[in-house]
Amino acid sequence: MQKKIKSALISVYHKDGLDVIVKCLNDYGVTIYSTGGTFNYIKSLEIPATQIEDLTGYPSILDGRVKTLHPKVFGGILSIRDNEEHAIETNKYSIPEIDLVIVDLYPFEKTVENETDEEVIIEKIDIGGISLIRAAAKNYKDVLVVSHRGQYHNLHSLLEENKCYTDLETRKLFARQSFGVSSSYDTAIFNWFDKNKFSEFKVSHSCGRPLRYGENPHQKAFFFGAFEKMFDQIHGKEISYNNILDIDAAINLISEFDETTIAILKHNNACGLASRNSLVTAWKDALAADPVSAFGGIIISNRMVDQITAEEINKIFFEIIIAPDYTEDALEILKQKKNRIILVQKEFGLLKNTYRTVLNGVLVQDRDAKIELASDLNIVTNQQPENNQITDLLFANRLVKNTKSNAIVLVKNAQLLASGTGQTSRVDALKQAIEKAKNFGFDLNGAVLASDAFFPFSDSIEIAYKQGIKAVIQPGGSIRDQETIDFCNENKIAMVFTGIRHFKH
Repeated sequence: MQKKIKSALISVYHKDGLDVIVKCLNDYGVTIYSTGGTFNYIKSLEIPATQIEDLTGYPSILDGRVKTLHPKVFGGILSIRDNEEHAIETNKYSIPEIDLVIVDLYPFEKTVENETDEEVIIEKIDIGGISLIRAAAKNYKDVLVVSHRGQYHNLHSLLEENKCYTDLETRKLFARQSFGVSSSYDTAIFNWFDKNKFSEFKVSHSCGRPLRYGENPHQKAFFFGAFEKMFDQIHGKEISYNNILDIDAAINLISEFDETTIAILKHNNACGLASRNSLVTAWKDALAADPVSAFGGIIISNRMVDQITAEEINKIFFEIIIAPDYTEDALEILKQKKNRIILVQKEFGLLKNTYRTVLNGVLVQDRDAKIELASDLNIVTNQQPENNQITDLLFANRLVKNTKSNAIVLVKNAQLLASGTGQTSRVDALKQAIEKAKNFGFDLNGAVLASDAFFPFSDSIEIAYKQGIKAVIQPGGSIRDQETIDFCNENKIAMVFTGIRHFKH
């Protein structure tokens, strides 16, 4: 099944890297057919090529919407070479065989990212190119198809090493990749038309990367997403499935804070977080919340990591650190552990929707993007929260939103004191948080409490009151809200309702 490439059709949007391929094809005597801008580019290289219009006998029409959609093009791609009837027909209609198709589609997704004009977006829906890809991939037994510029380098190596011959296995591999390109392209177009109505669920990621393992070493795992667009990994071992989960939790959490903040996470939950005027102070106060859980955790900062902070961080063992940048001195310190993963976070937006596989299907929901402000708070008690308490309540609310339910968070002076996470009752979550705070020497007098959902009874508030907690933030909505409010009024506790539940299951 070795086949010599004798003719090629080239129609690409991105031309970077195409020059070496075209020169190689010319060196091996391959006849080149091309369209519009690609033809002009090849001509500028002083390499002979035939315009598609000269092959078909028809000009490019309708502002370029119709160029390659012609029997002489698709007949040349789809004809089965060892089929006698096909050979008779192609000979009858003077249809040349086309052995190689190189296409790079109009950048629809990139256009959608940067453009709102619907007419401009519609014109970036590739018709001829996608049809060429599908036709060539279908006939992979006779035709090699290259469907995006990311394959240019591999194609050039293949042509040089095999002197323009291809085998069946290679053609089938490129065909498989091409159908991946076409399905992703159509998915992007459908989702733009669908406008997140989710009349159908279609998601496509072409940038898959194997991970070291899954949740456990015996499980295989892959990540599908543009990791390199979000982070530069400048040091450390390969990233695992659990690392990805922790990184995702860390990014979602730190995105809630504008102040100079450092967070430490373990198993997707914050075990330390503080906002301070200086990064090193934020680190020390974040670590103080739970220095035991911090061991082997993940650290994230929303400021450049400097030498002083790096020296302090380097005193403990941790797996990953994420920051927008690092000073050279800081990197020298942090790189002392060869397996430590160091990531530089780039600017990128979080998706509007989240997905989870369940019951052999998929759950889709809006991302919980709500961040409560002081103006959103409904003060339901006689006791008015003081300004510093409002600051801490909002701080705690952002934290509890990013903590596994049932969740309780205790905060004082923009510092996480302790949290109760993933409990089956709210009372248990509160007791866990209180016990942790006491174990690490925190005085809860004057602390505030945040709950991710309403209190079904007043018992939790009574427990918190006995520990010196003076202010509470919660969604409200229980049929027994008034009992809780009455207890707060009797004991001079300030309580605010947000009206927004923040479950995280």
